[in-house]
Amino acid sequence: MSSTASGKNGTWRNWGGTVAARPAREVAPASVEELAAAIRRAAEDGLKVKAVGSGHSFTSIAATDGVLIRPQLLTGIRHIDREAGTVTVEAGTPLKRLNVALAREGLSLANMGDIMEQTVSGATSTGTHGTGRDSASIATQIKALELVTADGSVLTCSEKENPEVFAAARTGLGALGVVTAITFAVEPIFLLTAREEPMPFARVLAEFDELWTENEHFEFYWFPHTGSTNTKRNNRSAGPEKPVGQLAGWFEDELLSNGVFQVAQWVGRAVPATIPAIAQVSSKALSARTYTDIPYKVFTSPRRVRFVEMEYAVPREAVVETLRELKAMVERSGLRVSFPVEVRTAPADDITLSTASGRDSAYIAVHMVKGTPFQRYFTSAERIFTAHEGRPHWGKIHTRDAEYFAGVYPRFEEFTALRDRLDPDRLFQNDYLRRVLGA
Repeated sequence: MSSTASGKNGTWRNWGGTVAARPAREVAPASVEELAAAIRRAAEDGLKVKAVGSGHSFTSIAATDGVLIRPQLLTGIRHIDREAGTVTVEAGTPLKRLNVALAREGLSLANMGDIMEQTVSGATSTGTHGTGRDSASIATQIKALELVTADGSVLTCSEKENPEVFAAARTGLGALGVVTAITFAVEPIFLLTAREEPMPFARVLAEFDELWTENEHFEFYWFPHTGSTNTKRNNRSAGPEKPVGQLAGWFEDELLSNGVFQVAQWVGRAVPATIPAIAQVSSKALSARTYTDIPYKVFTSPRRVRFVEMEYAVPREAVVETLRELKAMVERSGLRVSFPVEVRTAPADDITLSTASGRDSAYIAVHMVKGTPFQRYFTSAERIFTAHEGRPHWGKIHTRDAEYFAGVYPRFEEFTALRDRLDPDRLFQNDYLRRVLGA
C-alpha cells in the first residue's frame, strides 16, 4: 500500500478528507511503456485518466470516475549528473525520499516547501512552494520533464526541447498529460541557520520589507485573536552544524507543534469560546531558538494535525494591507480561528500558471482543523484575497473559475491553447479542470 490516501471498496480519498472518488479502475504502471499503454486503453474504453500523487491536495484536482493512475512503482532516482548539477527522478518519488537520497549523495535542492510527503510530480504540478527572497517554488527548479500525452506518446521538454510545453507543464495541473520523470537542478549540500523568534504582529507588518530583504527565506505565523506571531528566518551558513537536540526537538516539534496543538484543537472544537484564550497561550508557548542543519531538515517539519487549507498568492507589495484586512475581518466576524495564518514569499517566475508567474508574490494561508466548519472563514478570507487579484494555490480550497483566472493570469490563454493541442478530446479532464480551465 502506498502512502496515497485511500479507502475501502475502491473509493479514493485525499489526505484532508475533503474529496472522495470512485474510479472505474486503478492502474499502477511499473514503466513509462505500461503507463502509455494504460492511457491508450483508457481512451479506447472512453474513460478519463487522472494520475494521483499522495493525495495532499485539498481540491478535487486528482479525482476521477475513470482510470486512476497510482505512482508507487514509478519511483526512485534514474540519474545524477554531477557535472550538469541535475538529478532525474521518477514522477512518483516522494519528496522525502528524494531529499534523503540527495543528502546521502552530498546534494540538495535550493528550496522546498514545508512538508515532504508529496510526490515530486504532485508537488510541482500544483505549484507547491516554500518561502524565498531569490529562490522560488519547487517547479522552478525543474530543468527537464518527461510527459505521456493523450495519444500515448512520450514527450520530453526543457528550455531547448518543446519549450512552450516546458513553460506550462512544470505546473501543468495534470491537464496536459501524465508526468513520468522530472530533472531537477541540484547543488552541493549546504547548511542553513534557522532563527525562530516570536514577534508582535504590528512589528512584523511595519518591518516586513526589511525582514524580507535581509533574509534568504523569511516566513511567519500569525495567531488569530492575538497580536503575536512566530517568525522564521533561514539563511545559508558556514556552519558548524548545530541541529535541534533530540529532546528539545521532541518537545518543540512534536509536543508543542503537534501534540499540545492537537489537544488545543480538540478543546477548541468542543468549546469554540475557549479558542482566543488558547491562542494567547499557544502564541506564547514557542520560545526563540536557533539551529543549523542541512536544508531539508530546516525547511520541512512534520504535520500530524490534519487540517483543511486555503492559500492565495497576492502581489508582494499588497501583503501588509491584505493581512491588516484579514485581521480586522477575524476580529469583526465573531469567528473562532484556532489555527495560525502562514505567510511566505516567492520571486516572480516564468511558468505559465505558477501562482508567482510574472509577479513577486506573497502567500497567505488560512487553515481550519479537519472536521470543523471552514466555509464562513474561508469565504470571508477569499473575498479579501480576490480584491487584491490573488491567485489561489491549485491544490488548496478555493471557489475560482476559468473566467477569474483569465483575469489574474496574463498567460492563461497560452496554457489553454496548449491544452487544446495536447489533449483535444479532454482525456485528462475532470470536474475541477472543467471549472478552472473551462470546458
